[in-house]
Amino acid sequence: MEATASSPHTLPLFQQAEDWFRRARASLLGQIPCGRGCCDCCTGIFPITRLDALEIQRGLDELPSALTHAIVTRARTQITAVETAYPRLKSTPGLDEWADDTIDEIAERFAHLPCPALEADGTCSIYSHRPITCRTMGIPGESDGIVHGACAVQTAVPIVRLSATLRRDADRLAEHEALSLSILRRAQPPGDDEILLPYGFVPNGDPTP
Repeated sequence: MEATASSPHTLPLFQQAEDWFRRARASLLGQIPCGRGCCDCCTGIFPITRLDALEIQRGLDELPSALTHAIVTRARTQITAVETAYPRLKSTPGLDEWADDTIDEIAERFAHLPCPALEADGTCSIYSHRPITCRTMGIPGESDGIVHGACAVQTAVPIVRLSATLRRDADRLAEHEALSLSILRRAQPPGDDEILLPYGFVPNGDPTP
């Protein structure tokens, strides 16, 4: 059957991610405790894509200059800390050639760092332009047939497996993201597909003022 204009699979990538989260959350009948000011998942660094970085920059462009400066300053401070521990990042901030174990090690070592866009009241300064991971975070995951909470907060609530349809839609979202990255790769100068979160907040991934 041909997809209609209202099909979630025809939506722009970031809107598709938003739609998937909304449907997944509704299917779990209010068992997901995520809400405004809940920011447990906003602490820690993780890889984002070039698509995410472009979206973050769009969000920063819409903010007052003083707020943008404060966010970028926080990001540069984090980048300095990470590069001090992993000097290779200074010349190779892209993660495509990095081993997964090393990326996991970096994420664990700097799990205490809040997102540069996280405000004191637990809200996100660039909420409408947040990365794909942020848009889909909060829905229980599954590995080896075992369902697990998305964050520590969810250990206190019942965890329900998503429907097969929503799991398939999550796979399609990942495929859409990969296709969008391949298109971007052809349209822009060569560069890695992934960088660490703080780099997405500085122009062109350059941590220098």
